[in-house]
Amino acid sequence: MTDTVLALHGICKSFGALTASRNVSLDLRRGEIHALIGPNGAGKSTLIQQIAGALAPDRGTIRFAGRDVTALSVAQRARLGLARSFQVSALAMDFTVLQNAVLGALGARGGAFRIFRPVMKDPALLAVAETALAEVGLSDLRARRVAELSHGQRRQLEVAIALTLSPRALVMDEPMAGLGADGSKRMVALLHRLRDRAPILLVEHDMDAVFALADRISVLVYGQIIATGSPAQIRADPAVRRAYLGDGEDAT
Repeated sequence: MTDTVLALHGICKSFGALTASRNVSLDLRRGEIHALIGPNGAGKSTLIQQIAGALAPDRGTIRFAGRDVTALSVAQRARLGLARSFQVSALAMDFTVLQNAVLGALGARGGAFRIFRPVMKDPALLAVAETALAEVGLSDLRARRVAELSHGQRRQLEVAIALTLSPRALVMDEPMAGLGADGSKRMVALLHRLRDRAPILLVEHDMDAVFALADRISVLVYGQIIATGSPAQIRADPAVRRAYLGDGEDAT
């Protein structure tokens, strides 16, 4: 399908006797937000690592931007435009907001890391960083140290750094984590604006946000997709209801 930006086919991953991904197939299409939800330990993090390139699947293929990327590294996928935000912040806390964004833009170039001061005088890198900060609403905080930001502002900065890659797709790993009600509303509005810029695969536990944003939802349980559909279809699916009401240990 020409509208498909990211596609997983038959992804399998085991750790000894533990199967974390069981024949997982899903896709992400232009202009959409596709949410991946499931109980804690369902295998979401393992699947995201395989999509990003940090973990190789045992079987199956991952196609992105029209090519097979199953064997490519995290950096190679990022240079193709697969951008990821992390569940746990990886920001440089002693650097300013602008410096963090410039470092993201530098990484997108794929070149060697250079002495920091010349990098901060590079007009092209600065333009990319400033544009990304404006897009997430952080331009006024460009000179502030990241350590001084609120949790929600750090989440916004993570999105800005992802945008410096000129992404063809965004993989968002729990962007609402730790945000209060106001912060979640701002993040929902931001992700809604970004869907036309780059489709989003959204891994999230905040069900209000998921149902407010998602065009499609896939439900992962014990490493296996048990349902994919519209928010209305997922709400009404009896297998999904049973999965969220059940007990027991899932895959990591």
